[in-house]
Amino acid sequence: MTSSHRPFGLPSALSAAALLLTVAGCVPWDAGASVAVPSPPAAEAALCQALAKELPDTVAGLERTDPDPGSELTAGWGDGAIVLRCGVPRPEKMSDPKAQGVSANGVNWMLERPEGGGTRFTSVYRRTYVEVSLDERFAHDAGPLAALAEPVSATIPCALESEACS
Repeated sequence: MTSSHRPFGLPSALSAAALLLTVAGCVPWDAGASVAVPSPPAAEAALCQALAKELPDTVAGLERTDPDPGSELTAGWGDGAIVLRCGVPRPEKMSDPKAQGVSANGVNWMLERPEGGGTRFTSVYRRTYVEVSLDERFAHDAGPLAALAEPVSATIPCALESEACS
């Protein structure tokens, strides 16, 4: 995992791993639970479909177990331990200059801790937003973000052609 760029004003000494050490909780989804499928515009949905084809079968040693309802816009590993949703709306918190973020293998992510618990990361500087929710097993491990960064980087281009995503 690299952390060459930290959006949202994070101190340079703060790494993704250190940030994750402070985060604990659980994802509000469990095995068999349903996950809201995003409704992005057609161009963004096409990017998400490309991402779906590149997602790994395992992340952090967990087998892929997609949530219900089945969709190319959602994916999961470990019966809800890791849940990805592609094409989500821009989080309101991205307008907050105090929002925290991390960089994992060249993809920048904004950190949120939803009221229901868990940790949620949303990609930034990309043509569509990719959200990854992690349960308490990953409170000290940025591995899932690092593992998902390559397919995100390969399929979801920078928001502006002249802009660097990381």
